[in-house]
Amino acid sequence: MSVEYFLGVDVGGTKAEFVLGDATRELKRVRTGTIKRMKADAATAEANLQDGLRQLSAATGVAAASITRCCIGTAGESVPLVVNWLREAFARHVGGELMVVGDVEIALDSAFFGGRGVLVLAGTGSNVAGRAGSGAIVTAGGWGPAMADQGSGHFIGLESLRRGFLAIDQQRSTRVLEDAQQHWGLGSLGELIEYANANPAPEYSRLAPLVVAAAEQGDVVAQEVLEKGGQDLAILASLVIERIRGMEKTAAFEVPAVAVAGSILEMVAGVREALAASLRVRYPGIKILDAPADPPAGALWAARQGARR
Repeated sequence: MSVEYFLGVDVGGTKAEFVLGDATRELKRVRTGTIKRMKADAATAEANLQDGLRQLSAATGVAAASITRCCIGTAGESVPLVVNWLREAFARHVGGELMVVGDVEIALDSAFFGGRGVLVLAGTGSNVAGRAGSGAIVTAGGWGPAMADQGSGHFIGLESLRRGFLAIDQQRSTRVLEDAQQHWGLGSLGELIEYANANPAPEYSRLAPLVVAAAEQGDVVAQEVLEKGGQDLAILASLVIERIRGMEKTAAFEVPAVAVAGSILEMVAGVREALAASLRVRYPGIKILDAPADPPAGALWAARQGARR
């Protein structure tokens, strides 16, 4: 009996993670630069894709053409530029069936294995999804950096600038503007204003580590930015929970457990703690999973299951 192989791929804004497995085991994981066309040109995305597949094959001896099914999780799964390129590129290199779903969905699968629960994801971008007892998925947020992305790296960077300039008007002390100037190699506040308002906009998410460092060293404005990000994510999670309540229509509604994923919620305590505190005010006793979700593992799990919708 021939062995079947499955590939899960988590496509982020700065990186892509590939995980290859058989029916029961994870065989190999690799990471490359992003293959998301909104974040990389076609040549760069193609090179990163080939690099990931080449690493997997070299480590396992499994050719990409022999893969039975591949599941790709990505933000922007409804954006033609993103989805069309992924489908065309994977069809050129990877065998078998291809599934393209949202990045929150594969994170949900890694935490709840197709079961009931809520997932809050915040990395470069952010969104929230929940699965009801019926299997139906509801979402909130995820409308992109200009419209949403609450609590994300993009939000933290941009909000730090907004609050930094507000702090000038309030005559409050903060280092966030000075840190941004140094990071971007700018010589004055005027240059920072011009650069931050440029079109196309700079990568505000690159400021997030500076804001986190400032918060850890006691900068109150930076701390407020992280707290606001967590509170905004809690609002989105609450919207999803209440939609699940409305769908299930049970007298004894059990608040679903919440899992987190993404670099911000995994590594930035200020955002994660504000999210948890806000949720517990509204839902005392809510279960928030300790271990972060593992989206690449969720994509592999989904690939093994096949089309479920």
